[in-house]
Amino acid sequence: MRALLLIHAALASASALLSPQTPLSLSNSATHDPNSALLALHRRLIETPSISGNESTLAEWLADYLRSENLTVALLPVPTRGPNLLAHAGHSRATRVLITSHIDTVPPFIPYSLQHNGTEIWGRGSVDAKACVAAQITAFLHLLHNNTISPSDASLLFVTGEETGGEGMLSFSPTSPGYESVIFGEPTEGKLAAGHKGMVSFHLRVRGKAAHSGYPWLGVSANSVLVRALGVLLDLEPALPSSEKYGASTLNVGRVDGGVAANVVAQEARADVAIRLAGGEPDTVKAQIREALEPIKKDVEGKGGLLEIEWANRAYPPVDMDADVEGFESITVNYGTDVPNLAGEHRRYLYGPGSILVAHGDDEHLAIEDLVRAVGDYERLIMAALEK
Repeated sequence: MRALLLIHAALASASALLSPQTPLSLSNSATHDPNSALLALHRRLIETPSISGNESTLAEWLADYLRSENLTVALLPVPTRGPNLLAHAGHSRATRVLITSHIDTVPPFIPYSLQHNGTEIWGRGSVDAKACVAAQITAFLHLLHNNTISPSDASLLFVTGEETGGEGMLSFSPTSPGYESVIFGEPTEGKLAAGHKGMVSFHLRVRGKAAHSGYPWLGVSANSVLVRALGVLLDLEPALPSSEKYGASTLNVGRVDGGVAANVVAQEARADVAIRLAGGEPDTVKAQIREALEPIKKDVEGKGGLLEIEWANRAYPPVDMDADVEGFESITVNYGTDVPNLAGEHRRYLYGPGSILVAHGDDEHLAIEDLVRAVGDYERLIMAALEK
């Protein structure tokens, strides 16, 4: 009961901070519950839609917010996306540690709400990854304002386009000043991720020949060719690389399109496929796929059709990370992150509150106690990274 009362008191303070008369700033929290600014920030982040490709409004608001905390903030343009946001306290953007997450979300927008007697926060981005953003900012500013860290120790980077291929981090990477350690924010159930699976994704495109469905021998069904190809790929799945650390690779046929009507032999068909790699190298897996599909490719080409494999730009092997910080449990995760998109030699930590299992669903939600705990965990990670 006492914990519930404390949460409600913090939420009441957070609501006060959200009023138009009171600037939203961690500096205002001195007269409120210590968690009130955290909860207010998290709520504002959720209430500002930032679906990939439409992140500018949130990036600009967050820039003003961090400037109100006396940080130097730069909005860095990203082609076809909202800008990245880089913030630091000193004169130089070069710091020993970078603290980073993403501000874009998957669609659709789901508004902020409190559920289960006010102990859970629901809404799009409440977990992935606005919980990380709010907790990282709160931890960083607390350490900075208390003079526990210096301006040259750490900086903040919040990127766009993570959910659609990592455009934001890929854009930032060539300009990175280099860091000793990078702390990435993604939902890891409050544990340190020792690594995540790799990725190979591609489009299968088939061109056949249209004909009347009553005379299918006069055409070449792109749909039939695609079904055969997908069957071969699904049969190939058990032969894909595996490892003790990451288990088995998995193949997902995420999207299938083809044809125009039931009474027309399909002229065009396509499928989007993603493989989560548990071992091996992308080039090896690509060779497996090409070899498996070669007989179908030759057959359809012999009939005047075409089977093409269009590889996505983002392909990488399993990503190992540092998980050697005392007091943290470790896990491995199956999803992709921006970790491989930031070039350079640096220690790599991946941590965040909440579960990826609800991150993209209509039930995305986070326990308030997990959000509060994450602030302390990020502080410990920052200090541990500086001691390495």
